[in-house]
Amino acid sequence: MSGTVVMDEQMMKRALTRIAHEIIERNKGVEDCVLVGIKTRGIHLAERLKERIESIEQVTVPVGELDITMYRDDLEKKHTTGEPVVHSKKLSLDINNKKVIVVDDVLYTGRTVRAAMDAIMDNGRPTQIQLAVLIDRGHRELPIRADFVGKNIPTSSSEKISVELQETDQFEQVTINK
Repeated sequence: MSGTVVMDEQMMKRALTRIAHEIIERNKGVEDCVLVGIKTRGIHLAERLKERIESIEQVTVPVGELDITMYRDDLEKKHTTGEPVVHSKKLSLDINNKKVIVVDDVLYTGRTVRAAMDAIMDNGRPTQIQLAVLIDRGHRELPIRADFVGKNIPTSSSEKISVELQETDQFEQVTINK
């Protein structure tokens, strides 16, 4: 994809390693913590954070995948009947009495995170929800902020941030497109 590269592969690795350390420090370890990646790229970032945390702390951190499509208030994908396309809303792990760390690639308006929190609460009662994002680009429409940020990239509303990961795009970079 064309655009200006704002994070290359090495910068992304360093940002994720820093976020892993910040998660450990803020939570005084990772006991009772679970990582929940928002589909699609958030789950890949959550898996990478899991690997880094486990290499630092020598303990296993559960990871779950969350599809928030049915919780979005701005659904565009619909069946021919006009009804929204609904995917599974079940998490593959127990979040009751856990610190849930939601992981996503880009924080923009906050609507995805709001939808993720709704989905999480439908799946159990965590003791706390935290948010880790690779990129915070600003322009919030809801009062939501990330607890852990890889990089703040101020943007205009007309610009687009693209996070490309090896698992989905065969590239490893973050670009900004005008």
